[in-house]
Amino acid sequence: MNDTVITLFITIILIAVTVIPYVRRFRKKEMKARTKMQQMKISGLQEATMVHPQIDAMQCIGCAACVRACPEGEVLGIIEGKATLIHGAKCIGHGLCAEACPVGGIELLMAKPGRNADLPVIDENFETNVRGMFIIGELGGLGLIKNAIRQGVEVIEHIVTQQHSITDDVYDVAIIGAGPAGFAAGLKALEQGLRYIILEQNDIGGTVLQYPRAKIVLTSPVELPIWGKVKLMETKKEALLDLWTSVIAKTGLKVTIGEKVTDIAFESDGERFTVKTVSSQVYAKYVVLALGRRGTPRKLGVPGEDRSNVSYRLIDASTYQNVHVMVVGGGDSAIEAAIGLATQKNNTVSLSYRKGEFTRIKERNRQHLDDFSRRKKLNVLFHSEVTEISETEIALQTAEGALRLKNDFTFIFAGGEMPNEFLKKIGIQMHLQRIE
Repeated sequence: MNDTVITLFITIILIAVTVIPYVRRFRKKEMKARTKMQQMKISGLQEATMVHPQIDAMQCIGCAACVRACPEGEVLGIIEGKATLIHGAKCIGHGLCAEACPVGGIELLMAKPGRNADLPVIDENFETNVRGMFIIGELGGLGLIKNAIRQGVEVIEHIVTQQHSITDDVYDVAIIGAGPAGFAAGLKALEQGLRYIILEQNDIGGTVLQYPRAKIVLTSPVELPIWGKVKLMETKKEALLDLWTSVIAKTGLKVTIGEKVTDIAFESDGERFTVKTVSSQVYAKYVVLALGRRGTPRKLGVPGEDRSNVSYRLIDASTYQNVHVMVVGGGDSAIEAAIGLATQKNNTVSLSYRKGEFTRIKERNRQHLDDFSRRKKLNVLFHSEVTEISETEIALQTAEGALRLKNDFTFIFAGGEMPNEFLKKIGIQMHLQRIE
């Protein structure tokens, strides 16, 4: 009897030694996930803006395989024993969480209506309802660089099998946009000997450096035509720009910069498209749209705005810590970004607005803004306008006069022209797409 009691006692001790630390770690992680989710709700970043995982709570077994598989970090967390979307705006749709789920309990869906969920209708070859016009990359719903490059290659492989132009004044393909998708499409067209033109409304730096993250993540190496394998698994935007510049120098890829496309029309002869820009027009047998979903941001037009530390959208506030940040704008997007940045470690965040009050913001945002201002976590500068941006400072004109502040990053939320209106103008059909 004594031996039985002793054995039972030892068993209880062993279980306690094993289980109690596990439970403590589990609760600590859950508390961290809850705190992070609350921060994301406050800053408006919990909801996804593109592709994101939807967890079936009935199937989820809480194993956290999806959490570990995500290279972005903190997109998912375990709360009450179930996987939960924590930071939806950070998700870029690579789908590794769905692949890692052992019970098939994760499905990739597009964002809710009103959260940039409108998508063009395209077929398996990326062709739209306008025959001969294709859409690739982020504009088609997948924002991952790896997918964008793959689609750029595949769309040209398809075009190569089609009828080509037979006149010298008509390009085989006009590629609109020089982001990862358009860049890869151009390289593949060059490799295949097609007559191509790449039209980019900004410049190569503008395309790459408008990424709304401090870091760019590739979930796996990608293959660029002519150039070879790219292994930048986690890098800064400037490093990706350097790579783009090196590829252009080595391959001779031609990109026409500063040419904003204003209209695309299919000619009545059924043989070509007319692609009109602000200053000219070109003809092409096929058109590939690689515009991105962020559209054309409205700029301030001040010196230094083209610097790499200036962005027009914020996704991942957690990559900005121990820095001085200026947010410009008076809408919900600006306020949510400012609050999200102000919740990060040791940040000094200022919010510049040219008017004297916020008149069209959600009441929730107004309450959070008042709270952060009262606790001096956020410095609101009314009646102020940015006049210059440098590498380490930002200059403003305020009601009290000129002001210069320390500044590492600037986020501008001044509105802009989204691509959906342009797509409708040129005849592209839209729908709400579900990723299967």
